[in-house]
Amino acid sequence: MPSGSSPPAVDLAALLRDRFGLASFRPGQREVIEAVLGRGAALAVFPTGGGKSLCYQLPALVLDGLTVVVSPLIALMRDQIAYLQTLGIAAARLDSSLGADELRQVAADLRSGQLRLLYVAPERFTNERFLSDLARARIALFAVDEAHCISEWGHNFRPDYLKLAETARALGAERVLTLTATATPAVVEDICRGFGIPTECAVVTGFHRPNLRLLTTPVARAERDARLLARLRERPAGPTIVYVTLQRTAEQVAEFLAAHGLPARAYHAGLATETRTAVQEWWTASEAAIVVATIAFGMGIDKADVRYVYHYNLPKSLESYSQEIGRAGRDGQPSIVELLACLADVPALENFAYGDTPTPEALRALLAELQAAGPTFDVSVAELAARFDVRPLVVRTILTYLELLNVLRQLTPFYASYEAKPRLQLDTLLEQFSGERRQFLADVFGAATKGRLWYRLDPAQVAAQLGAERERIVRALHYLDEQQLIELRTAEPRLRFVRLDERPLDFESLVPSLVERFERRERQDVARIQDVLGLVTSPTCQTAALVGYFGERLAAPCGHCTVCETGQPGQLLAEPPPPPIPALLDTAAFAAVCQAQPAALGSARQRARFLCGLASPAISHARLSAHPLFGALEVHPFAAVLAYVTAMALASST
Repeated sequence: MPSGSSPPAVDLAALLRDRFGLASFRPGQREVIEAVLGRGAALAVFPTGGGKSLCYQLPALVLDGLTVVVSPLIALMRDQIAYLQTLGIAAARLDSSLGADELRQVAADLRSGQLRLLYVAPERFTNERFLSDLARARIALFAVDEAHCISEWGHNFRPDYLKLAETARALGAERVLTLTATATPAVVEDICRGFGIPTECAVVTGFHRPNLRLLTTPVARAERDARLLARLRERPAGPTIVYVTLQRTAEQVAEFLAAHGLPARAYHAGLATETRTAVQEWWTASEAAIVVATIAFGMGIDKADVRYVYHYNLPKSLESYSQEIGRAGRDGQPSIVELLACLADVPALENFAYGDTPTPEALRALLAELQAAGPTFDVSVAELAARFDVRPLVVRTILTYLELLNVLRQLTPFYASYEAKPRLQLDTLLEQFSGERRQFLADVFGAATKGRLWYRLDPAQVAAQLGAERERIVRALHYLDEQQLIELRTAEPRLRFVRLDERPLDFESLVPSLVERFERRERQDVARIQDVLGLVTSPTCQTAALVGYFGERLAAPCGHCTVCETGQPGQLLAEPPPPPIPALLDTAAFAAVCQAQPAALGSARQRARFLCGLASPAISHARLSAHPLFGALEVHPFAAVLAYVTAMALASST
């Protein structure tokens, strides 16, 4: 567990009042802050809107050093930094939306020690320059938001998160704080174990939101639009979120509602950044706007007066559902969350669960490439994803699994390509230096490939050519950038690994082990969908059932869910079965596209993904997502489609 020097004694209530203008702590906040300051580690499991951010913002004012806040939520970073700056607290963020000058200024402030809080995305820890700057700072507190992502068996496992605990230790962070709104008891245990947090320093305030009226309404697919429209018209207007599963559904439902005179717009990751920003700002400023969105919307957005959250589609898990309905009524006022429960959604949700599992053939080929690379090697995640038709996140997961299996250990990542644009004439720039340093810089630029304005170089190649160390070349480029003598760009990120055993990889053991891990995740994700259906059909208080999933027990029924209000158990409406596969699939056309695209559609699993509308790198590269047959069988379960295409392949080979 991290152990920093003891902070000075401080009146927390006075600091809360004087710096944040707040009269009292919310439930759990003081306990978490005292654990951070006194024990050096804490976990905060608070409901959405429960005040997690204060648990690192207030300690940042007490501690001597930098507070690093790791969060995937750019909207949260922006909102919190704007708020902190109004309080006179030095805070900044590093994310992909910043321009070169902004990035340079944040880096300079970090090196100078001016910052109190620095917000970063987890992916930033693959940036060797950032790691170098951070290693020179005194990190008083390392705070990790959305910490449930560390759990391999949680609902949203992210490999980058699994590395954060080790990163905090490697950087010498004096204290750690982890925060999440959704964690089952098993995930709480995973977080505490990963970050070395004593179990008594895990503060779980509860998941029950008494101001939320939790409704589940069974609907048939054909009636869903009309039911949603009726709900929106019969209730008083208020800020509203309608959650859907697919991007195209967001567009269709928003158009339907707008055509019937309601102020509705779509929001999803497929929209241009400026469009998403405009929709978010429009909705945030309105007292009656309706945003129809995929789950990309709402995370980190500080809008307390959301009166309604509707789920047009079933959520993929109770964790997701709890987080999404938690965006309603954060001001404590009565709000309605309603789930339009439709069994027709189940196949599409299950298909997403199957979409990420790599084929045994892809795993074997990837392992063969890693073995051929030697005992120490570097890889490009993007190149591996394209070569083996596995999504980049899945490639990272495979590499993480190999670390968990003690096959690999990751070293410091790096960039293979640097581009430098001198802000002065090169001769004038070199005149700023003398002797060996000047000659070294002249040799570096001489070894680079010169374009019209930019010099491009691979530091490793230049180092070999000059007989120098790569690290010296990188340090020199960073120094020139810091002094604003050049503008610097990086590209081609690569992960570096060392094999922990010199013997050849045991493919016969590793491939089944990796397949089993992915298939176990498939089964868990499918089981989570069944948990959602179980909530809908609960014979007793649905609020109690929801919070019970997270280990909380209500003393009495809530009185404000569908079951409590009606006295009847929940139900689902039967849906007519989809048309049989042969009726939906032009088998001749399918055979032709498979023959024409062997890289994208060579295996049965690839073909099943294509027919179920699940994209992959190879499908995207071949532009097959625009093919008429893409998603032709999305109404059928993935397992049934996989069995069908496997039988087709067997029949054609005999």
